[in-house]
Amino acid sequence: MNYIEITLFIIAVTGVIGMGIWKSKQGESDSENQSSSSYFLAGRGLSWYLVGFSLIAANISTEQFVGMSGKAADWLGMAIASYEWMAAITLVVVAFVFLPRFLRAGIYTVPEFLEYRYGASSRTVMALATLLILVGVPTASVIYSGAKVISGYYPDVFILGDLTAACWLIALLSAGYVFVGGLKACVWTDLVWGAALIVGGAIVAYLAFQALGVADPASLVKTATLKEVTVDQLQNAGSWERFQLLNGGTAEEGGKLHMIRPIDDAEIPWSALVIGLWLPNFFYWGLNQYIIQRTLGSKSLAEGQKGIVFAAFLKLLIPFVVVIPGILAFNLYYEQLAVSNGGYDFDGAFPVLLRNLIKPYPWISWFVLAAIFGAIVSSLASMLNSASTIATMDLYKKVKPNTPDSQLPKVGKAFVVIFVLISASIAPTLAHPGFGGIFTFIQEFQGFISSGIIAIFLFGMLVPRAPRFLGWQCILLNVILYGSLKWFIGDMIVDSGLWFSNEIAFLDRMAICFLVIMAYCAIATLVKPLKTPVVMPINTEISLESSKSVQVCGFLVVLMTIGLYIQFW
Repeated sequence: MNYIEITLFIIAVTGVIGMGIWKSKQGESDSENQSSSSYFLAGRGLSWYLVGFSLIAANISTEQFVGMSGKAADWLGMAIASYEWMAAITLVVVAFVFLPRFLRAGIYTVPEFLEYRYGASSRTVMALATLLILVGVPTASVIYSGAKVISGYYPDVFILGDLTAACWLIALLSAGYVFVGGLKACVWTDLVWGAALIVGGAIVAYLAFQALGVADPASLVKTATLKEVTVDQLQNAGSWERFQLLNGGTAEEGGKLHMIRPIDDAEIPWSALVIGLWLPNFFYWGLNQYIIQRTLGSKSLAEGQKGIVFAAFLKLLIPFVVVIPGILAFNLYYEQLAVSNGGYDFDGAFPVLLRNLIKPYPWISWFVLAAIFGAIVSSLASMLNSASTIATMDLYKKVKPNTPDSQLPKVGKAFVVIFVLISASIAPTLAHPGFGGIFTFIQEFQGFISSGIIAIFLFGMLVPRAPRFLGWQCILLNVILYGSLKWFIGDMIVDSGLWFSNEIAFLDRMAICFLVIMAYCAIATLVKPLKTPVVMPINTEISLESSKSVQVCGFLVVLMTIGLYIQFW
């Protein structure tokens, strides 16, 4: 163990977390610190830069550095970047379509909005479904993937080298500062982690390209997609040209430099780009509590929109520091990724990069490790804070409506403890190869609720007379329909020759669920429309004026995204 690296790493992590806790208490009286608004929504006083960096830091974690880079190292290559680049367009839509409605209603949680539109039963059903998925899937996954990075970097170090022990260490550290400081502690640490994350990822990408430029061509050629690539071609090529030679070829040939995959691809067929891939994006960025919560804490609509569009721009950079390094990891270190059964541990791609590229440079490695560790605890803390917000405001407060506002943060802290214990217990089990990679695991299981929730929100916004019972019915219908497609109906469709590939990709399953539920909503509205349209509440405590300059910036982000798709088509 390098003591310079460890010392600087500990100073950086404890310093940033300490700063977050201090800022969470700064400028507030004891009564404000004890209010639910202060603990769960940072007092509704967040500026655009806090919102923007917090969105990125809460989003980008080892889910991306482990899961997404692993998928890039496997056959998907640049196609996995659609989750990032399509998110940029999604965020622009969220800024100007979703956020104005949420802030106007003055809500704490997304399920609360559902109650205003569809009724109390819908709020309860969504809250329970969201908690089940949030605690059991992304929260547990971030703990596991973070521990995989740490244990992979320090395989021989006590506690850090043990996957299970590392899971508990990460979980308890993350729960500690959100327990004390709530959302405000999260967003102030996110300000540092979000910026450090981009820089740290860029350092790893730079070192990976440097390593590719001096690597042995005889070893590199074994990872070439096209067999006609020769050692001589690689010998005379620079880093970028080597990258293109090794991973070139059409998508059908297995080339990794394309955004568009064949229609029979098991995970991201081109058909998924039409509907399927938009669904997890809109669910995640527009209706996912642990993401949308920091925008609900904006001091005004204009500040929230600025922060979201800024985050949209940053999303365009992420594939260059996550996806491309994942591809390079396989080119450079495929032998280290090999496992005994003849396959590869693709989720180990980024940890292998760290071990080989930054470990020899302790004056750099501490910063990269701190940035990545910060991303882990930031995402995890955000998830725990949001789960406790839903449990407190959507469930506990409904059961005990007379609970004083000053007591609600204490209830939220109790839920933080409960949820971190559950997630940390689940996390080590995700190492089982049956989960098919951590990124797929997360996206797959969120499909049980995401399509139904998107459908009812979209229909509820566009059709004022849609009946109230649709809210809870469509969430449950999606669970049943998605599970049926996953476990038996999908196989029946494929076996009877009614599908264009040998399995229905999970993104296509989500698209099918969405279309069926939208059709059900339309029929139910025609048969039994509301007599009078639903009137939503109006929050008068913050400014709800939009920003013209941000609209221009949002349009530019969309154009930049289209340009990237053209480049990597």
